[in-house]
Amino acid sequence: MGINTLHITNGDSLTQRISELKLVEGEILTWREMLCEGPTEIRIETKDSIEKRKAFLKKYYRISAADYEKKFVSELKKLDHLAEYDQVILWFEYDLFCHINMIAAISLLLNKGINDTPVYLVCSGRIAHEKKLYGLCELSDSQLKEHYNNKIKLTIDDLELAQHIWTLYCESNPKKIAGQIKKHSSFEYLSICLRAHLQRFPNMLTGLNVLEQNILEMVNTYQIKNVKQLMGYALEYQGYYGYGDMQMKRVLARLFQFLDQTKDRLTLSKRGKLALQQKKNFYNTQILDWYYGGAKKYDYLYNDESHTLLKL
Repeated sequence: MGINTLHITNGDSLTQRISELKLVEGEILTWREMLCEGPTEIRIETKDSIEKRKAFLKKYYRISAADYEKKFVSELKKLDHLAEYDQVILWFEYDLFCHINMIAAISLLLNKGINDTPVYLVCSGRIAHEKKLYGLCELSDSQLKEHYNNKIKLTIDDLELAQHIWTLYCESNPKKIAGQIKKHSSFEYLSICLRAHLQRFPNMLTGLNVLEQNILEMVNTYQIKNVKQLMGYALEYQGYYGYGDMQMKRVLARLFQFLDQTKDRLTLSKRGKLALQQKKNFYNTQILDWYYGGAKKYDYLYNDESHTLLKL
């Protein structure tokens, strides 16, 4: 008899790709969530957690409760018989978007009683002789097969670290996450993603976070014609965040007060120049009720000299 495997993929594109390639055998659970934004609970499978996510996704992304049930909650039912699987293989990428989903998935597996079942990770990112970082679906067929063949077996320490960080992420004090950045693990990109997460909180000098500041820098540096082109730049050069169109659209919408549109170019407004030069703090114009896990974005300020958070 063959090995009964559960694959947890980071989205529909990868599920389709590995299915078409006949790369794997077994059950596939497609993880259709974006837990890097909005409020979260430690036990994501509970009724309270599901209702909280439904409310957030409907309000900010117009995703209906029915859609969420169909595309995500129903997938979690594949974990009801976890003991039947001989191994679990996680397919997640190098970025923050994927890593938050990944640690939530690991926490859920442990809560469901994964016990001694081996858990492996297929993670993309750096490729030999290439400068850019690659997502799993950006890999060639041969590269994807190579990644699969070289999957990493996670230790119990790896799994418990992921679960611990997920617990901290769901709490109201993100300062605790800083203490996990230097922890050694099999997760090659985890430390970088945790640093990127802390930098999502507003800078204490400008009230803008590092992603927002970088977008203003793009406008100031490149010949960008309009918001559509800026979206392309922002997605391409966002670093370790892994945001998609929906998330980046929300980021850009918050920056319109810092931009001016001329006939043939997007430029910084007076406010944009002041923000980029760190000559004025725009914190009070940015505040909104926005959560990263259990923490409110505007309850903390990021100090880019000490790389620490300050509680307001």
